[in-house]
Order: sequence, then C-alpha cells, then structure tokens
Amino acid sequence: MFKHVLVPTDGSTLSDAAIQMAVTLATESGAKVTGLHVIPEFHVLAYGTEMIADTEDQFIQVTRQHADNYLQAVTKAATQAGVECDTVTKNHAHPYEAIISVAAQRSCDLIVMASHGRGGMRALLLGSETLKVLTHCRIPVLVVREQAQTGAGRVEESSRQPSE
Repeated sequence: MFKHVLVPTDGSTLSDAAIQMAVTLATESGAKVTGLHVIPEFHVLAYGTEMIADTEDQFIQVTRQHADNYLQAVTKAATQAGVECDTVTKNHAHPYEAIISVAAQRSCDLIVMASHGRGGMRALLLGSETLKVLTHCRIPVLVVREQAQTGAGRVEESSRQPSE
C-alpha cells in the first residue's frame, strides 16, 4: 500500500511510538522509512534552559548531537525489522514546513507522526506542528496519539477530538 514512510521525531516517548508504528507499517507493506529531525534556528534564548548562555556554535553542536541520537532510534528500529531506512536532519524555524518539504522531496506517500495532545494555553504558546502538517500537507498523515489510563489500570486510546 505505502512505498515510502516519513517519520519525524523529537526524541520523545510518543515519537518513539510513532517510529514503531511507521516501521510496522513499512514492514507490512514493503515500504522504506525516512526518519527526520528538525533543528530549530538559533535564538539567544533557545531549545532548553541549559542553553540560555550558549553561543551559536555550542547550540549547533548540542542540537546536532540530539538529532543524531533521535535518528539513531529510527535506524535501529528499521534495521531490527529489516526495513530500508534513511535519516535526514533539517534546520528550519517552522518544523511543519520542513516535514512537508522533506516528504515532497523524497516522494513519501505517508507521514507517521506523534501528537502530544496539547490543549489550551500550551497549544497556543507552543503550537501544534502535527495540526499544521495535517492542515497544509497533501499526502496522508497518520497521527499517533498518547494513550490514556483508565481507572482499572487498563490503557485505552484517547478519543478526544481536537477543538475547532
């Protein structure tokens, strides 16, 4: 069904679940996988509290190391499943634009990505890259959502609908 799956990752646990989903789909359909990590542009206050006083060179070094670590997870999962894999790192101020651009450049026919399910003020301040990809992308996007715990210790998928 799919021939080339793009899986963006930010190194989070939920991104790891998206990686596993992408690799599983690729295995079942004989597709290849491309892992992507988007590095934000350098700003004086950027990327994490430990980097507030960092120079641009330090920022680049740390973010490149993070990217390598995050993409190594994609490569490892794909290799273990016997799936062809490539990885890409892009620098971009708007991750959703980089995701859509890489998908088009690499002729991907599916994007599998995580949604952290931020709502309210957090969504307003942080934005939703997943929502932006869904809004602007012309190829299918499979969204891997966080699972919610129920009272009996069971895990069920969240059925919350995004607010309009």
